[in-house]
Amino acid sequence: MQIREMTIDDYDDVYALWISTDNMGLRSLDDSKEGIDYFLKRNPHTNFIAVMDNKIIGVILCGNDGRRGYIYHTVVRKDVRNQGIATQLINTAVKALQKENITRVCLNVMKTNEDGKNFWINRGWKEKEFLGFYSKSITDKENKPLFEL
Repeated sequence: MQIREMTIDDYDDVYALWISTDNMGLRSLDDSKEGIDYFLKRNPHTNFIAVMDNKIIGVILCGNDGRRGYIYHTVVRKDVRNQGIATQLINTAVKALQKENITRVCLNVMKTNEDGKNFWINRGWKEKEFLGFYSKSITDKENKPLFEL
């Protein structure tokens, strides 16, 4: 198995892996090829895939805002789970963030994703119960602003 930086050329196989995984919470705009291309260009050295036999078996999206790192859409193909692949992806992404002087990493897990919550907790990640997560779409499906500033 090899871990390497993700490129937009990996998108179709990565997207296929995401949609084959329960509780991913994908969004049509953000997780479109164009949306992921933008994310990869903004964060070129912190997104990784795991490859075995020339097939993508795992992925981690990771970026930062200059202060905090954020992990998204981490998944390993079901038939190769429990072999440490996700842990290697996480460690690789965290090291890449450290190189960019990021000192804290955050992530979100769907409330319905018990396997995901257990995965992160078992690796030392803590739920921040005192924090609320709030979100608001500011564009429509065509990426047009919903309101003017």
